[in-house]
Amino acid sequence: MEAVRSNFSQSYFPSKAQSPKAMPYSQKLSLALTVLAPMWPVIITFGLMSNITNIIVFLKAGVKENVTTLMLSLSISDLAFLILITPTMCGIFIMAYAKLYPWPFDFHFIYFKFYWPAFTAYDISAFISVSLGVIRCACVAMPLRFKLVFTKARTVKWVLFLVALAVGLRIPVLSIFRIVHITNPATNVSTLYLAEMNKDAMSRINDVMNRGVVIWINYTTMITCVCILSFKLYQASKIRRSITAAEPQHAGTSAEKTAPQTPLQSKDLQVIKSVVLVCSIFILSQLPFLIVSTYRLVESDFTVEARLHNLFSLFSQTSLTCSYLNASLNIFVYYNYNSKYRAVFQSLLSWGGGRDIKHNVAEKIRTA
Repeated sequence: MEAVRSNFSQSYFPSKAQSPKAMPYSQKLSLALTVLAPMWPVIITFGLMSNITNIIVFLKAGVKENVTTLMLSLSISDLAFLILITPTMCGIFIMAYAKLYPWPFDFHFIYFKFYWPAFTAYDISAFISVSLGVIRCACVAMPLRFKLVFTKARTVKWVLFLVALAVGLRIPVLSIFRIVHITNPATNVSTLYLAEMNKDAMSRINDVMNRGVVIWINYTTMITCVCILSFKLYQASKIRRSITAAEPQHAGTSAEKTAPQTPLQSKDLQVIKSVVLVCSIFILSQLPFLIVSTYRLVESDFTVEARLHNLFSLFSQTSLTCSYLNASLNIFVYYNYNSKYRAVFQSLLSWGGGRDIKHNVAEKIRTA
C-alpha cells in the first residue's frame, strides 16, 4: 500500500523536471472513486465500531492467555489504523471533488501527514497476524511445552517489540514531511503546509525494506502457517469422522476406548479455525498490493504518472479498500469461532437482561 501514496506525492509536489501533461487526480482515479470510494466511509465506520467492540469484549472476558492477548493487540492496532487513515480518506475526496475550495489549510496536509503513521499501525497488525499463525503452529508442534514457552508476559513483551520494530522500519518515511507555516504576502494570512525532506532517498529505503523484504517475509510466513494449520484441521476432521463411523460398531461398549482419539481438543480446533481465518483475511487483503509491487519491478510504466496510470490507480485503490476491510472484518471470525467472545458479546447485547443471563455467561466464560 505505501508505494501508492509515495508516488502520488510526486504529483502533489512536482519538480521542475516533472511533465506538465500529467492528468488531474480526479481523472486518474475516476473509476476507483466512482466504484470504491462510496464504500470507504461505511467500511471505516463499521471497522471503528467493530474494533471498539472487540476491545471491550476481550477486556471483559479477561486476557489470560497468549492468543487472546494477540487478538486484543490486533484490535487495538486495527483501530489505530482506521482512526489515522480517516484523514487520508477525507483528503482523497477533497482532492477529487473540492480541490478549488479555499481551505484554510493545505489539503495535502491531512492526506500525507497521517498516511505513514496509519500504515505503521497497519504494519503492527500485519506482524501480530503473522505471530498468531506462528504461535498456533508452535502449539500444534509442541503442545506439552507450549504454555511454558509462550506465556502471557512474554506475549506482551513480544507485542511491544513488534510495535518498536514497525516504527523503526518506518522511520525513513515518517521523517519525510515537516509542518511549516507559509504566509501569503497578498493577504498576510499564514497557512500550514507540508515540506519534504529527502523524499527520494527515504522513499527508496522504504521501498526496499517494507515494500520489498518485510512484506514478502510476512506473506510467505503467513501462507506457510495457514497451510500447516489447515492440514492439521484436515487431519483432525478425518480422525473425528473415523470415531463417528466406529461408534455404531461398538454399541453397548465404550467406543471412546476403542476408537482413535484426536490429539486436538474441540477448543483448540476452534482457536485454530479462528487464526486460520484471520490469517486468510490478511493474505487476501495483501494480494492486490503484492500484484502492484511485483508488476512495478518489471514494468516501469506501471506508476501514477506513466502510460498505465489508470490500471495502476485501480489496483492501488483496490488495495486501499482491502486494507480497510482487513482491519474491520475480524469481529465475524471472533464471534463464530470463539465461545468466550460470543458469550461476552451476547451479554453486552442483553445488558440488564437479568441475573440468570449474567450467571449463564459467567459460567460459559469460566468453562470456555
